[in-house]
Amino acid sequence: MSTLSAYDVILAPVITEKSSMASENNQVIFKVRKNATKTEIKAAIEQLFKVKVLAVNTLTRKGKTKRFRGMKGKQQDVKKAIVRLAEGDKIDVTTRI
Repeated sequence: MSTLSAYDVILAPVITEKSSMASENNQVIFKVRKNATKTEIKAAIEQLFKVKVLAVNTLTRKGKTKRFRGMKGKQQDVKKAIVRLAEGDKIDVTTRI
């Protein structure tokens, strides 16, 4: 996998209170492409950050229907990947991307 295609799979880190609590357990959460597989995600993370990935769990959050100034709209679906790293490996998402 080339570096360019690795950046196509991994879109952005998720920086929330819940994701920072997960980092205490060697887990990092990323937004990924909707049709990305777990093996593609694992290969992209290992190539970009030079770490050992033990497991990848994915989830798809369905978009909500919202109203803004009387207009009805729908948010996009978002796929997230929860990546568990090997002991001793670490990704600092605030400075590396």
